[in-house]
Amino acid sequence: MPFLTTPAGIALLIFLMNLPFGRWRAGVRKLSPAWFVAIHLPVLLAILMRLAMGVPFRWITLPLYVAAFFFGQLVGARWRRRQPST
Repeated sequence: MPFLTTPAGIALLIFLMNLPFGRWRAGVRKLSPAWFVAIHLPVLLAILMRLAMGVPFRWITLPLYVAAFFFGQLVGARWRRRQPST
């Protein structure tokens, strides 16, 4: 799958990976240990994913990856707010 090793493919994977973390983060108290894990664990996972796929670090792609991270967190949080509470 050559698309997944492109910057756009990596950004898409980062976005998708952050959806559940953003959903989780929206349901925990701000600045709690769970909140910090929901924000920082996907960063580590994105770095490991990029390394496992053999994609080298490039400064030029960093803004794209950061935007995908924040957009995934944002959409995940909105996803939680739209769900009826159970």
